[in-house]
Amino acid sequence: MQQISRRIGNDSLARPQGRDWNRRVAAVKQLLNEITYEMVRTIAEGGMGIVYEANQLGAGQFRKTVAVKLIREEYSAIPEFQKNFIGEARLVADLIHTNIVQTYHLGTTDVGQYFMVMEYVGGHNVEQFLEKHRQLGRQVPVDLAVFIVSRVARGLAYAHQKRDRVGNHLNIVHRDIGPKNIMMGYEGDVKLTDFGIAKAFNLMYNEEGKVIAGKDEYLSPEQASYAVTDARADLFPLGIVLTEILLLKNIFRSPDRTQSRRNILSMPIPRFSSLRPEIDERLEAIIQKCLKRDRDARYQSAADVLHELEVYLYSGGYGPTNEKLGAYMRALFEVKEPRNPAIPPPPPPDPNP
Repeated sequence: MQQISRRIGNDSLARPQGRDWNRRVAAVKQLLNEITYEMVRTIAEGGMGIVYEANQLGAGQFRKTVAVKLIREEYSAIPEFQKNFIGEARLVADLIHTNIVQTYHLGTTDVGQYFMVMEYVGGHNVEQFLEKHRQLGRQVPVDLAVFIVSRVARGLAYAHQKRDRVGNHLNIVHRDIGPKNIMMGYEGDVKLTDFGIAKAFNLMYNEEGKVIAGKDEYLSPEQASYAVTDARADLFPLGIVLTEILLLKNIFRSPDRTQSRRNILSMPIPRFSSLRPEIDERLEAIIQKCLKRDRDARYQSAADVLHELEVYLYSGGYGPTNEKLGAYMRALFEVKEPRNPAIPPPPPPDPNP
C-alpha cells in the first residue's frame, strides 16, 4: 500500500499506464493510518479548551509542526458546542487561502474530546504585537499597519465569496474580527484565524437576533443591536483593528461591557488624523468609511476595502511586503532566525573527536 501510494503521488495519472497500473490505482480507495501528535508546549489556554504547539509524526522520521486545539471533555459532551466545533472544522477545511490559518484534521481522543489540527504560525497575534509596542513606547509604522489590515481584508474577501462543493454560497460572516484572531508570522505572513462563532449557510449553529456573537469592543453596530448580519458586519471591526494598530488603543473599549456596546452604537467617531498626524486624508477617508454605522454607507465588500488599502499603499510605487513585515517582526521580538520547531537543534560537538 505504501509503495502504491508513493507511485500515485509521483506518477502522472493523465498518462496511460496500461491495464495493470489502472487496476492497481482503482484498488486504492482508502488509506488508513494512525497519526500521532506529540504535544510540545501550550500556546493558549481558555475555559473551553487549550491550543498546543505539537509535532505530527509519521513514517521515516517525518515530523511536521502543527497547532492542536483540544476541547475540554465537558464541552465536547454538549451537543450544541459539539455541533458548532464540527461545523467550524468543516467550514475552514475548505478555506484554502494564504491569509487564513489552515485546518488539516478533526478528531476525537479515546475519552471523546474533540480536537482540531491546524497550521502552526510561528510568531505572535496582533494583540501581542501591539503590547510589545506599548512596552517599548513605540508606534507601529503607518504603512505596516495598513499592510497588516489589507492582508486580513484579503482573507475576508476570499471567505465572504466562498461557495460549497455544489455551488451554494456559504454567506460566511466571521463575527469575531479582533487582534487576538489575527496571527503574524516571523516570515511576515498575516493570517486570520478562529472561525468558531462564524455564521455560515448550513454549517454553524446560529441564534442571531437572540444573542450577541463577538467581543463587545469589536462588534459591528448590527451585532451590538442584535440585528441579522451579512459580510459587511466584518468590515466595521476591521476598521476598529486598523485604528487600534495605528493608535495602540481601541477607542470603543470601556471597562464596562455594556458601555463598550453603547460606544459602538453612538460614540462620536473622531478624526483620527487629530490623534496621529501621520494619518493623511486618504487614509482618514478609508477609516471613516469602514466605520460608517449605516452598513449601506460602509464599504460593501472586503474586496472593496482591500482595493482601497492597496491603492493607498502602492499607488506611489514600492510599498510594504511580507518580507518587510517579517524583518520588522524579527527585529521587534529579537528573533535572529525564524524558528522551525519541527527541526531539533543539532547535537553539541563531540569534545573527543
